[in-house]
Amino acid sequence: MLQKQAISDALKSIPDPEIGVSIVDLGLIYDIGIDEKRGNVRVLMTLTSIGCPLFDLIATPIRDALEKLPGVKSVEVDLTFEPPWTMDRMSKEAKEQLGFI
Repeated sequence: MLQKQAISDALKSIPDPEIGVSIVDLGLIYDIGIDEKRGNVRVLMTLTSIGCPLFDLIATPIRDALEKLPGVKSVEVDLTFEPPWTMDRMSKEAKEQLGFI
C-alpha cells in the first residue's frame, strides 16, 4: 500500500541542487497524488523562480527515489508556477538552515 507519508519522507531526502535544502522544507512540493491500484504517483511541484533551469536536476532524483518505494510503478513530476513560490512556504528548519531566523 502506497502511503503519502513514505513518499513525503523520500522527497524530504532530496536537496535543491543550488541551495542544498530539502525540496520539501523549501516548500517546492505542492501536491502528491497516489493511484494505489496502478502504483502511480504524481508529484506537483514548483521552483523558486520561473526562470530557474533546474527542473530536470530535481525531477530525476524525485523519480529515482520514489520508484524505489514498494508498490510504486511509475512517477510523474509536473511543474507549476500557480501559485508562485514565496519564502512563506519554507519550513522553520529551512529558514533556520538558510539563516533567516
